[in-house]
Amino acid sequence: MTYAFQAEGLVKRFGATTALVGVDLAARPGTVLGVLGPNGAGKTTAVRILATLLRPDAGRARVAGFDVVDSADEVRRRIGLTGQYASVDEDLTGAENLVMIGRLLDLSRSAARDRAAELLAEFDLTEAAGRRAGTYSGGMRRRLDLAASLIAHPEVVFLDEPTTGLDPAKRDDVWSLVRRQVAEGVTVLLTTQYLEEADALADEIAVINRGAVIAHGTPHELKAVVGGQTLHVRPLDPGRLPHVAALLARVTGTRPGSPGRGVLAVPVEGDAVLAPLVAKLAEERIEVMELSLRLPSLDEVFYALTGEETVPAEETENETEGAAA
Repeated sequence: MTYAFQAEGLVKRFGATTALVGVDLAARPGTVLGVLGPNGAGKTTAVRILATLLRPDAGRARVAGFDVVDSADEVRRRIGLTGQYASVDEDLTGAENLVMIGRLLDLSRSAARDRAAELLAEFDLTEAAGRRAGTYSGGMRRRLDLAASLIAHPEVVFLDEPTTGLDPAKRDDVWSLVRRQVAEGVTVLLTTQYLEEADALADEIAVINRGAVIAHGTPHELKAVVGGQTLHVRPLDPGRLPHVAALLARVTGTRPGSPGRGVLAVPVEGDAVLAPLVAKLAEERIEVMELSLRLPSLDEVFYALTGEETVPAEETENETEGAAA
């Protein structure tokens, strides 16, 4: 199988601290690999190695067909990188930031200007192109930062928590931009603190904990790892809840719980219970507003795998890791 990037057995130490203990990561061209993990798990360290900003102590990695150590310059020509915080020059205008990046990437002045104009339009920043980046809102600076990572038409883009600190509407804008790049054939590695973001964008997800990949698969596959499905039933008449609860207990053999007002839920092994349940509901003339089978959420998967209820609101790698970077 051909991979846009592939890491095998990555090990990285910072003094007495081992940040990575044999990490394997890979993504097929034109897909999104989501990387999840609790604070200090090693996600950013892995990104920095793939982006040639750190050298691994052991293991190997190839990006766009080139070794990240032996051919670091070739890798840098083919990637884009956006860190956790916007890194634009606030004293330059939006257009000047992008032109500067283009010139640093050996584009001619006219080519850099043309590419900057193209990206400013794509990221809805044309009207603000002549303003100092320091006057931009947080969402605008994040979009400018993302645009800068795409100046050289990269084959692979590393997004290290690209929506940290953005409100939901601006986060949705970034999601749309990511989907657009993937539709054009770009491969994305996305680290994120938002589980719904990984669910919405990632084709596959790797969960890192204590420097090691502890789970890997599609969002659907990871949800299945937790085990089983949950049957949810919401009767049209809330007064029928006791009757529905008794009926569910008879059909499934398990007493249902109530995860929310007016709804009952019970774990089931599969969809075999649906037909007899529907028949019983019809027999007892109970109308329902909701009847659904659900896999566990990614939040539940994350908790089951790591023991953490959710990824922390502020994602910062451990102090030794950050200092080494």
